[in-house]
Amino acid sequence: MRIMGLDYGSKTVGVAICDPLGFTAQGIEIVRRKSEGKLRQTLARLDELIAEYQVESIVLGFPKNMNNTIGDRAEKSLAFKEMLEKRTGLSVVMWDERLTSVEANRTLMEASVRRENRYKYVDEIAAVFILQGYLDSLQHQKEDK
Repeated sequence: MRIMGLDYGSKTVGVAICDPLGFTAQGIEIVRRKSEGKLRQTLARLDELIAEYQVESIVLGFPKNMNNTIGDRAEKSLAFKEMLEKRTGLSVVMWDERLTSVEANRTLMEASVRRENRYKYVDEIAAVFILQGYLDSLQHQKEDK
């Protein structure tokens, strides 16, 4: 069972994939675009990755505000979710991604990645954290049964 994790941003989409057993998430790439509304190539690349990794479902980061409200960025993520579901036919789960970018930046700092180079990796690592959080929740659900 392969699950894809996505960190959807205004000009990038960080992509992660889980291992075939669904235990660990690995970063795959960052899909970049020139402007926010230009999604055709982004969606085409995601289609390619879905086929390549035989993805069965998608976890999409849901950027809620810290007070648990839904702002502009979260609304755009919900619209992207609908687009993905229509285009791929896969189910898309929204996953709370608050502070994943902060955690990703901290991880890069601890790995001594220079500040000017962190932007190259932060979205991919955020996608890993989103997907890993979801995978961990699935394991906890299994353990609670």
